[in-house]
Amino acid sequence: MTLRRSFWHAVETIHHVVYFSPGAKGAFEAVGLKGTWMGYFASRAVALGTPPPEVVVATFHGFAPRMVHRALPAAWQLASRDDILTARYALARETIAPGFADVDVSVLAAGLQAGLPGLDLAGRPLAAGHVALPVPGDDLGAVWHAASALREYRGDSHLAVLTAAGIDGVAANVLAVAAGMAMDGQQQLRGWTDDEWSAGAERLRSRGWIGADDAITEAGIIARTQIETDTDRATAAGISAEATSHLASVAHLAVTASKQIVAAGIDPTGH
Repeated sequence: MTLRRSFWHAVETIHHVVYFSPGAKGAFEAVGLKGTWMGYFASRAVALGTPPPEVVVATFHGFAPRMVHRALPAAWQLASRDDILTARYALARETIAPGFADVDVSVLAAGLQAGLPGLDLAGRPLAAGHVALPVPGDDLGAVWHAASALREYRGDSHLAVLTAAGIDGVAANVLAVAAGMAMDGQQQLRGWTDDEWSAGAERLRSRGWIGADDAITEAGIIARTQIETDTDRATAAGISAEATSHLASVAHLAVTASKQIVAAGIDPTGH
């Protein structure tokens, strides 16, 4: 048994909408952080403790290092780890709640949480950090905790595949834009300069993956498809049969919730 990609898209949606919440900036400023990006980097990285920016650059992969260094380690002097975690869960509950009107949250929470012990966390630091966090006592919080751990689990696997393929952070973003898999303004969102972006594009052109107009080529489509296939394979290889069974049993609930989140306009990416 394998988990369909629709399941992974669903947990991605449940997890990442917290970063797009209109209340995110205010929620993290209320505990002492400054600005949207400091809130993002600190709240996502806090599962690892209070890591230095170099660790966050390594584990997040796609962001220009200068963006991370502007937020960290300053964030750890402005707000406590416990306050950031508390604010993050409160924001997550508020943000995703509209997606669960027709979903049995207790069943979904139990199924997702039952799958976590069967994850092989070797080489998956962000997933490991999230799994190690205390599980909230409420069902909605437990769903978001598990969805976040699972999202980062596949994400860690994806980064391993990208780095094995020799694709650095900026080139990964250029390729995602060329393939139509990234939002408008990705270069600016991830903090890359024009020169850095151009250099990343040139590295892809040298492999024949994009053309002179930066459009993806047939070879690039094949390569990008292979990256996703390899990510699926690496992800599935680290999940026990028992864990896969638990997760598969509630996959339909996760997909329903994610569709309702998108329908409610909570996820601007439309995933």
